[in-house]
Amino acid sequence: MAATAKTSEGMKTVDESDVGISCFISQLPGFRGILKQRYADFIVNEVDMDGNVVRLTSLDVSPEMDVKEEDKTKSSDDVPQSYASAIESFRSLCSASDAERMETLVNQVTSGADDEISPVVLDPSSDKSKRTAIHNFVKEKFKFLVTDTVDGPDPTSKCIRVRVNSGNAGGKRSKKRKERGDKPFDSRGSEHWPADVGKFLKFHLYKENKDTQEALGLIGKMLGVQPKSFGFSGTKDKRSVSTQRVTVFKQQASKLAALNKRLFGIKVGDFSDDCSLVKEGLLLGQLMGNRFTITLRGVVADSEETIKKSAESLGKDGFINYFGLQRFGSGSVPTHHVGAALLKGEWKEAVDMILDPREINEAREYYKETGDIDGTLRQLPRYLVAERAILQCLKKCPGNYLQALKGIPRTLRMMYVHSYQSYLWNNAASLRVQKYGTNQVVLGDLVSTKVDDAKRVVGSLNSEQKENSEEALDCDQLDDTAVVDLPGERSDLVKVVGNEDVEAGTYSTSDIVLPLPGSRVIYPSNDVAEIFHDLAKKDGISLTESIHGVKELLTYTDSNKPLAETDLDRITMEKPVDKAGSAEETESDSNQPESCETDLKDSEQTQLALKMALTLPSSCYATMAIRELLKTSTSVSTQNSFSWRLSYIVLT
Repeated sequence: MAATAKTSEGMKTVDESDVGISCFISQLPGFRGILKQRYADFIVNEVDMDGNVVRLTSLDVSPEMDVKEEDKTKSSDDVPQSYASAIESFRSLCSASDAERMETLVNQVTSGADDEISPVVLDPSSDKSKRTAIHNFVKEKFKFLVTDTVDGPDPTSKCIRVRVNSGNAGGKRSKKRKERGDKPFDSRGSEHWPADVGKFLKFHLYKENKDTQEALGLIGKMLGVQPKSFGFSGTKDKRSVSTQRVTVFKQQASKLAALNKRLFGIKVGDFSDDCSLVKEGLLLGQLMGNRFTITLRGVVADSEETIKKSAESLGKDGFINYFGLQRFGSGSVPTHHVGAALLKGEWKEAVDMILDPREINEAREYYKETGDIDGTLRQLPRYLVAERAILQCLKKCPGNYLQALKGIPRTLRMMYVHSYQSYLWNNAASLRVQKYGTNQVVLGDLVSTKVDDAKRVVGSLNSEQKENSEEALDCDQLDDTAVVDLPGERSDLVKVVGNEDVEAGTYSTSDIVLPLPGSRVIYPSNDVAEIFHDLAKKDGISLTESIHGVKELLTYTDSNKPLAETDLDRITMEKPVDKAGSAEETESDSNQPESCETDLKDSEQTQLALKMALTLPSSCYATMAIRELLKTSTSVSTQNSFSWRLSYIVLT
């Protein structure tokens, strides 16, 4: 087992061997190549449920696309001056003190005062039905007010906050949120949306070198809406150029399109479709897969024939679909270690790991030395969502580490548990390959029985329903980080291979799957299952409770020049391929013939690149396909060392 790699700053990072990635399908020699030297070398286009490749084709929006909103209700400046009967009715829903607070707030609004009116927070309540009744009452009787829910003084209670609807109010009450210094409301779109049209606007999101959540967070901030207003079917790599479908709740197409002038590295478009207004928002997992266009730079091999044979083997025999290193984080504490602590109920240990000093050393070191939460929050970047959520909860509830972990957004919190599942899966996949090889089905293997052949990755070991069953590990004590049952209609998708199956040759290696470990999944009945349980037991955890088309080889002289065309390039008619090099620009259609115009003995300033396109089902990782091709690690430290060597060669 190789030691954990270190970056140039001396910080330890996760290497492939640390997380069970150790085997290959083919025995062919690899070659050297740099993955993602530029983010534009990794282009990802989502493939929707109908098999269509999602592309950005237009930034414009036709006037008829906008929804004609119904008449607005009166603004707070025009509200009637007497709400005595409504206040009396409100007393039956809440305490006397809450009724007094509401009466004071209503009187302030109806008096026409220009001063900033502060929101009121009602008494804490653990009765959700009662809180719902209050929300509905305010919405119906006091249309100039809005409500939301905030945390109460203890983990079991919540408080309702009431304030003036800033969207309808004028004067000084319309101050910017950042000037108010408080939590935003859930401004999820217009309340005056017609009932006869879809409530969700569907559009295409194009982003460069940004996380999906980061891009949508920026768009949401500009629109004044919360992140939960958006829906998408899957997150795309940050270091890439990607295009995917997104839905947003009750927003005008023209309003989104107008943001393009202010967005950098992000574009939104393709609003002209007749189906742009839909009834339901997108959910995670609602995609068939992703189309990848990948360029490997600085390719060095003993011959061009080696590259061709490796590429042919990848297309024919596939690859082991390991969970890549991105699943385990880039910090000094791998995310699967945090996941193990969560599964064991070691809340303080999990918090300590997340706050461990690493890439943002100054803020973390400051907190470790002083325990000053306010001072740390001032230094901590806002994009460190988990760390900020933990500290803010610890500020309100010192020493309550479980509550602090609950403060982390659920999808992010689940990431730690998913990471631990991925760690176990990788090790089990490696054991299966080491013990039985990759060209035979053996007794006790777990196989897929009803998967469409067109959706399989030929010859690869796939994790069974990777994304759909990722919440199978028990973590009951962590509230909604819990267990979900597999849908009944999917329970017959897998079976354990018996003697009759082996004798009849019913299944091939392309049918072999491995489950994500949990308490409600089917395991292989051979010794492959033991690795799941043995590794988990060491950590103190019980588990009982496509065909890839190679596109082209090309040469280039300027490492800063793009070598693949993005959706935005097509719109703006820019041609990214370096015409000074010997490569000829080709369309990224997989039916195009290969281009292999290269000479490995060119001058030292002429570099070789391999460009290929592949469409993979959802939950298949392109970086693992590249690993199979190169036979080298995809870790950051390894790739950085290649990039440094290449720069040295070119410069000298």
